[in-house]
Amino acid sequence: MKQYELIEKRQIEELRTDMVVYRHRKSGARILTMQNEDVNKVFSIAFRTPAADSTGVAHITEHSVLCGSEKFPLKDPFVELAKGSLNTFLNAMTYPDKTVYPIASTNDKDFDNLMDVYMDAVLHPNCIKNEWTFRQEGWHYELDAPDGELRYNGVVYNEMRGAFSNPESVLERYILHALYPDNTYANESGGDPEVIPTLSYQDFCAFHARYYHPSNSYIILYGNMDMEKKLAWLDEAYLSAYDAINPDSEIPRQEAFTEMHEEEMVYPIGEHEALNNRTYLSYNLSVKDDLDPKLCMAFDVLDYALISGPGAPLRQAILDAGIGEDVFGGYEDGILQPYFTVTVKNAEASDKERFIKTIRDTLARLVKDGLDQKTLLAAINRDEFQYREADYGRTPKGLVYALTAMDAWLYDGKPWTHLECEHIYKELRDGVSKGYFESLMEKYLLNNTHAALVTLKPEQGLTEKRDLELKERLHQYKESLSAAEISKLVRDTHEMKEYQETPTPEEELRKLPLLTREDIRKEADQINYTVNELYGSKVLFTELDSRGIAYLRFNFNTSGLTEEELPYAGLLKTVFGYMDTKNHTYQDLSSDVLLHTGGIQFDANAYPDLNHYNYYTGIFSVDIKLLYPEIPYGLKIIDEILHTTKFSDRKRMKEILNEARSRERMRIEGSGHTYAVNRSTSYFSGTARYQDLTGGIAYYRFIVDAVESFDKDPEGFTEKLSEVAEKIVSIDNLFVSIGAEKTGYEAFSREFAAFRDCFRRNDREGSLMREILNLPKVSGAKEQDPQIELSGNRNEGFRTPSQINYVARTGWYDPAKHPYTGALKVLKNILNFEYLWSNLRVKGGAYGCMAGFGRSGEAYFVSYRDPNLRETLKVYEKLPEYLADFRCSDRDMTKYVIGAISELDTPKTNYTQALLSVSAFLSGVTNEMLQQEREEVLTATVEDIRKLAPYAAEALATGAGCTIGGAAMVDAAKDCFYTIEDLFQ
Repeated sequence: MKQYELIEKRQIEELRTDMVVYRHRKSGARILTMQNEDVNKVFSIAFRTPAADSTGVAHITEHSVLCGSEKFPLKDPFVELAKGSLNTFLNAMTYPDKTVYPIASTNDKDFDNLMDVYMDAVLHPNCIKNEWTFRQEGWHYELDAPDGELRYNGVVYNEMRGAFSNPESVLERYILHALYPDNTYANESGGDPEVIPTLSYQDFCAFHARYYHPSNSYIILYGNMDMEKKLAWLDEAYLSAYDAINPDSEIPRQEAFTEMHEEEMVYPIGEHEALNNRTYLSYNLSVKDDLDPKLCMAFDVLDYALISGPGAPLRQAILDAGIGEDVFGGYEDGILQPYFTVTVKNAEASDKERFIKTIRDTLARLVKDGLDQKTLLAAINRDEFQYREADYGRTPKGLVYALTAMDAWLYDGKPWTHLECEHIYKELRDGVSKGYFESLMEKYLLNNTHAALVTLKPEQGLTEKRDLELKERLHQYKESLSAAEISKLVRDTHEMKEYQETPTPEEELRKLPLLTREDIRKEADQINYTVNELYGSKVLFTELDSRGIAYLRFNFNTSGLTEEELPYAGLLKTVFGYMDTKNHTYQDLSSDVLLHTGGIQFDANAYPDLNHYNYYTGIFSVDIKLLYPEIPYGLKIIDEILHTTKFSDRKRMKEILNEARSRERMRIEGSGHTYAVNRSTSYFSGTARYQDLTGGIAYYRFIVDAVESFDKDPEGFTEKLSEVAEKIVSIDNLFVSIGAEKTGYEAFSREFAAFRDCFRRNDREGSLMREILNLPKVSGAKEQDPQIELSGNRNEGFRTPSQINYVARTGWYDPAKHPYTGALKVLKNILNFEYLWSNLRVKGGAYGCMAGFGRSGEAYFVSYRDPNLRETLKVYEKLPEYLADFRCSDRDMTKYVIGAISELDTPKTNYTQALLSVSAFLSGVTNEMLQQEREEVLTATVEDIRKLAPYAAEALATGAGCTIGGAAMVDAAKDCFYTIEDLFQ
């Protein structure tokens, strides 16, 4: 094609992909095509966006350009697409040095529509002509009345207040600042809440003008499509309108330090939390650049061998030295100058010299004596298994490949640099016995002066202190204003709200391309499995095109456990595989597993019985994925872990408990919305109560208590854990599920008899496996003996040292009176991208909002990184009124339907399909139910949505709520809760 200069071609055999790099002659745009047979097509346009300061201009631009464009002038086309396209991925991401706009779809027409909207959004956005968008998405003053309180608001502003409430996020930001003080990585591309309000609209517009030009773009097309046709369209529709420029966006390298730099910062903890043993110490070393694929892959291996793997020697040496309670870190790439980090949590600031000495002494010893070769080979095998399987969950693998290509392409390297891996795996294996990894450690970790030590110390009441300082600063600013200036702020506030509440005119909405219901297939995805009897055990088989990989799951019914014992089952998820067994140390066990398999995972989940409310099946599961010839090994090692784990190792058990306490708190701080929903639902749902006890707030509190009590009675604790394990791991409680080809199932069948014989039969009274295997009646909270007692408290406020909230309301609608219908899927789409989005995100400034309705009658509404609390609860309460009077055009209704179908039709990996079979089997979901749901989605009308008002009213009448939020905000809304308490002690 004459409009493009062909730069280079590359065939990637291992990915079955042909890659071609082009340069658009007129505009200077870079284009990469990745041709293959994948029907889940991906388009991405990225820009190199180095941050010159911490105003978050790159992040605010990312949000703002998706709020209307020249060709699609509606206020929020991104949301309209989320409502009404068949996308399998739709988002945008800001990184420290780039901004990426990816979409994916399996529907050709939908894919073309999404490409058009995204190209127009980034190149011709309305935000550079409409300041309201910048103010809404970035930051603005709010003043409701002349005598009112002046405050900041804005989606990105509140998002980053939430991020900066998380100590790990704060630490990551200052690691980059300490290592790279003279280039873009010294700044916070997402925006520092203290600095965001200094960004002017003029500087925002100048940023877009400079960096959002085709000459600074990286366009990727991936999948099964006519690439020439797509390139011709890009040229004709967009690129030909531009002349090439020099955007001057190169990222300079930080010059190496001659000695270690140090930075010391503080982070907030609760006013009642202890200060001792709460410091983070982080030692960091810059590692060359991101253009050496072998070096990058080798450091991924060293990450596991030194830090991440169970019993990794560097991690273990720090713990053995008594420095802190949790060690994490490893290799961080995706930027021009990657780095290796070692972080210890819950230490003392006075430990920093000993911390550095322990690291360096351990590294010197390992360089001299050599790393464990088995561990290195295991790490290489783990990475190669993941590479070949290419299972990235709900994320399209084409997007993963596109982002991986950017890791070199952005810095003027070849886009396939980190995608051609097979030959490197071989080279790494060859290097294990030749001292290759030890030489890397010596060069980059021992003899490297480009290092930084970051100390992050706790400060009680820091959040409240900062809030008061901000309040006073805004008060003083308001006092400095004239009456006319104050009146303008009030007027601007009202005009902002009016702008947010004004709907997009219908004629503008119609400019956005939309599929029709006729474009959507009528048949639902089927769940296909068979239940066989094998040597006295039930085996659920899902036939898959798995390319020689078997997905095995061993499911143990936990109905014999008491409520007191369920948290021990939650702990077993972490203990199994991380302690010595009869034949292995836990370090050797992990290496052995990864040398032979794709990994073993342990989990605990509850599956509702859809025919009997609050009946459910609690399952402790063991998942392993492996190639068919390794099935005998897999069964043998699972038997060894389940039956010969040595719980009596006090030192190791204490390490596991300390780490579990640390990691659970990190999860709550990062995903408070999930914990709030689960906790709130646990007040009325046995299924949710089970999840709360095995992995929610109740479980976190169990771990906190266990850490404190273990030293007093280690034998008692160990005996109880062992007793719970014995009750779970019984052949009477077991059924097996396998996803594989028929040859894989046959290979498993030949080995299963010997595996089954390894189990000691458990004839304990109360084993209810017979009920599981004869659905529909399943062991549940109300009938199970001993039973789970549901909490009487239906509304809790949990105080945290945060600047934002996670606000949840949950409830139950009776499926007997209000049968489940596919229209609830459509309603979820309406709430997530219309009612809740408009009220909580657009007007309220929350970063996210979510809703959902389950087949068992459970419903939830929750906000994410929300600056409000009371106002959010009011929005939930008004939902039935909104639904009773729900109105929308036929076109909008079609949009909501298509968006609901998009969620149903997201491509599923082999592992996901295997898990869905288990869930369907245990819950009683049939293909007839799935087909009925799809038909109800496809035929949903406005009247069908209005009929759901009683569903929402009944759910809200349950009165269940839970907020995890900033202490001052929770206290200020104390009348909204039955109880208020500190979540973290």
